[in-house]
Amino acid sequence: MKFFWIIPVFLLQDAEAFLMKNAKVKLCLQGSPMDGNLLLEDCNPESDFQDWSWQGDSLMNHGTQSCLSVVGADRVQTSLCSSVGYTSWDCSNSLLFPLGSSQAYLVANRKGVALNNMRGLKAQWQDVAGRSVCEEKAAEAQQDGYFLAALASTLVYDHTAGNTTLALGINQEELEELLWFFRTEDPSTWNYSILVLSFVAMILGLVLLAINIVQNRKRKIDIYREAVQMAQQAELEAKQALMPMQEYSPAEPRKQELVPQDQKSGEVMVQWKDGTITSLYTE
Repeated sequence: MKFFWIIPVFLLQDAEAFLMKNAKVKLCLQGSPMDGNLLLEDCNPESDFQDWSWQGDSLMNHGTQSCLSVVGADRVQTSLCSSVGYTSWDCSNSLLFPLGSSQAYLVANRKGVALNNMRGLKAQWQDVAGRSVCEEKAAEAQQDGYFLAALASTLVYDHTAGNTTLALGINQEELEELLWFFRTEDPSTWNYSILVLSFVAMILGLVLLAINIVQNRKRKIDIYREAVQMAQQAELEAKQALMPMQEYSPAEPRKQELVPQDQKSGEVMVQWKDGTITSLYTE
């Protein structure tokens, strides 16, 4: 269980780097990898030699991996943090001064930096965002407090294995829930499953799309055929309405054949048994 706390503890232990910018000259403090001297250069967040961080009461340069130290009466440079002569620093109101002394402050000058008793803008140090380096130290101290509390919680848990409540107020059930939430496992099976399901869904979507296209095309063809048939039927009915109606009677030609060609209107013709045809009323 204690490894659950040790992992984020080491993440918190890594201090956040910041630039030390002088409030007067608007230049940043830079370490030199050759002789340990300190320079004031244009601020460059990408330069490791301008990155500083609080390591307890020490200011360490990330480029040289050395700490800000006082050499002689007022000279300041970088030296190994493990050496005897490295200096611890205190911070108040953006002013940096050696721990145990409040009369000499880190001040910017033409050559670089030195210790001086003046407290103007040249003695005030900020980061590129305008925050005081003292705030950076307070933030680092807070992270160190979290580190100590987490480490103490692991030690207390080891000695009180039978207790269900840890030193930070987290009981056993909550701790197991956190362990389950932040669990680490190989996600390859899950990723491959999602990939296969995505492929199947894509194929199914393409099949449904093709079926829909075929059905729409067939429906349009049926509608077109019905429209053509209706148009032809309407055209045929219109033609039939325009044609004159002629009545045909099959008995009429026979009557005309029986009537002699010299028959006059108003005459009554009689056909006798012997086949002769005479006019009933003659003139």
